[in-house]
Amino acid sequence: MTPKKEIENYLKNIPAERAVAFKTLVKVIHENIPEGFEESFQYRMISYVVPHSIYPKGYHVNPKTPLPFISIANQKNFIALYHMGIYANPSILDWFVKEYPKHCKRKLDMGKSCIRFKKTDEIPFELIKELMNKMSCEQWINIYESNIISK
Repeated sequence: MTPKKEIENYLKNIPAERAVAFKTLVKVIHENIPEGFEESFQYRMISYVVPHSIYPKGYHVNPKTPLPFISIANQKNFIALYHMGIYANPSILDWFVKEYPKHCKRKLDMGKSCIRFKKTDEIPFELIKELMNKMSCEQWINIYESNIISK
């Protein structure tokens, strides 16, 4: 099955109470992610990756897989946004943590690269839009190679 078909099927199975928010999140990411990243379907999530045409080495865990950058998933109790740039770049993490309260009354629920949204009406779409523009494809590759690969 093609990634496009997998994404279509995934979106069809989002629960009705989350569908509008989830699709809005997909749209915000798709419209604002820097040039070079490609929409894909990895690890049962909608993902935005560095394609092999740009980064032939692929993901070190599995070089046949394009380098992941952002993924979104419908989890049991929340919508998850996984942003590897937040995990790998402390200045982006610091910026996001500082800006989040300006966009959302709810306390930030976050793991290393995972931002969890339990209330769909409180997803800070404008902040996500800004986050998408914080790191280019080239910057992600450089950070990945210097921080992830070297360890």
